[in-house]
Amino acid sequence: MASLNDSLGIFDNPQKRKLLRSIVRGIEKESLRVSPSGRIANSAHPKTLGAPLTHPSITTDYSEALLEFITAPSCSIEKVLTELDDIHRFTYRQIGEELLWASSMPCQLGADDQIPIAEYGSSNIGIMKRVYRLGLGHRYGRSMQTIAGIHYNFSVPDELWLELQQQQQNTQSLQNFKSEGYFHLIRNFRRYGWLLLYLLGSAPAVCRSFVANRDHQLSPVGQDSHSLYQPYATSLRMGDLGYQSQAQSAVDISYNSLEEYITSLRSALATPYKAYDDIGLKDQQGDYKQLNTHLLQIENEFYSAIRPKRTSVSNETPLQALQHSGVEYIEVRCLDVNPMLACGIDAHTIRFLDTFLLFCLLSESPKITQSESERLSENMIRTVYRGRDPKLRLQQGKSELTLRKWGGDLLLKMQPVATQLDMAHDNQDYTQALRTMQAAITDSSKTPSESMLQQMQDNNETYYRMAMGKAMKHRKFFLGGEPDTRTTKHYTQLAEISHKQQIAQENNDQLSFDQFLSNYWKSSQTN
Repeated sequence: MASLNDSLGIFDNPQKRKLLRSIVRGIEKESLRVSPSGRIANSAHPKTLGAPLTHPSITTDYSEALLEFITAPSCSIEKVLTELDDIHRFTYRQIGEELLWASSMPCQLGADDQIPIAEYGSSNIGIMKRVYRLGLGHRYGRSMQTIAGIHYNFSVPDELWLELQQQQQNTQSLQNFKSEGYFHLIRNFRRYGWLLLYLLGSAPAVCRSFVANRDHQLSPVGQDSHSLYQPYATSLRMGDLGYQSQAQSAVDISYNSLEEYITSLRSALATPYKAYDDIGLKDQQGDYKQLNTHLLQIENEFYSAIRPKRTSVSNETPLQALQHSGVEYIEVRCLDVNPMLACGIDAHTIRFLDTFLLFCLLSESPKITQSESERLSENMIRTVYRGRDPKLRLQQGKSELTLRKWGGDLLLKMQPVATQLDMAHDNQDYTQALRTMQAAITDSSKTPSESMLQQMQDNNETYYRMAMGKAMKHRKFFLGGEPDTRTTKHYTQLAEISHKQQIAQENNDQLSFDQFLSNYWKSSQTN
């Protein structure tokens, strides 16, 4: 691919610069339902929110209490955030006295087996989704299923891909060129993703109950024995407290091409793993404990900070969709829920993400070697636990550089990208977002992670009290004012439709679950 300056040269033409207005983004935001006392809700998913199996906007992820809000893809940042706000407002009017936990790391948790696993009904696909989550519970512990995050979906328009293809005199099909370009972006994201953990990480502390009976490297927050942290931590959920394990570390996924990505992920899906074999496939009653005993049950079990994505058609697995139709968009998965923000994310953050991702797309991005891949993983872990340490050094090639120096250099290189985005939108919003991040790279007190810890210290609060206070504040905000009639009607109708779709799915199933699962494995092994 061309250099950053060459790629940006496309936008010297004002008409082509307008293509930057057609960047599409969407948000998937998770929030844990909690009781008024701040404990995980044991209530069933409210029926008035719809059926999580079939609802397009309101579903659950992992735990029955972990709501997931999904916005429609849009070129408008304002529209995406308005929809996310609407979903929060509607949801709060359906959950009674419960609250939506305001942070990524969970509330007070009880015993592992008391954490409810999501229910999706009696259809075969619903049973499969539940068994997958049962398997995650056996493999990682159910407390993992209470961690919340924000996924940011991003794509650029085909017209821009065509301009880049013409500039490079590339003769591939558009589909193949786009897939290659998105993997180009992903490789640079892996190189520089630590910057997002530092600038946007919002999970520097946890409630002690989260790590009960588990090995960890956390310390008490001062005299507060209820909260644990690392003094310079940024995003603890992205380290070994999240969906990481010895098995996951053995999964070596290549991002050098779509073909290598599919091949390496399929290998992990087919590789037996003794520890999971010891768990067993079924219990003594013949009920499934997990979908299989391999390194991964399904593709989504591999936890990565970014994924290539393609909308699947009926009976297609995610890998088959990618193989058949190429990459459609990328999904950034390393964003914490920012408890300082009612929706967990704001327009300022989105503009910086767009700038960062466009920078990754348009900059040179050589293939990643095995040794570089190991360095990139090490840089992420260092940033998780020590990101705000002014002395922290990251591995850059064969040498090391402080995170702050490297981060400052990268943000400076992003300025031309922000400038083009500003010119396309006829404002200075992207440059302003970048300047905010530049201030935070030199002064860590401006990062969300340090702001959280500072508030805990200033108010003499535990992590639980800080997050609970934010949740109550957000609840009051979303319940304020009269409900919008049009919004209420829209989500009420979606809920009713989703219940009908789930019933239809259940009535249409003809196969036993054993046969359904057998057919699924056979289908997933075909190209």
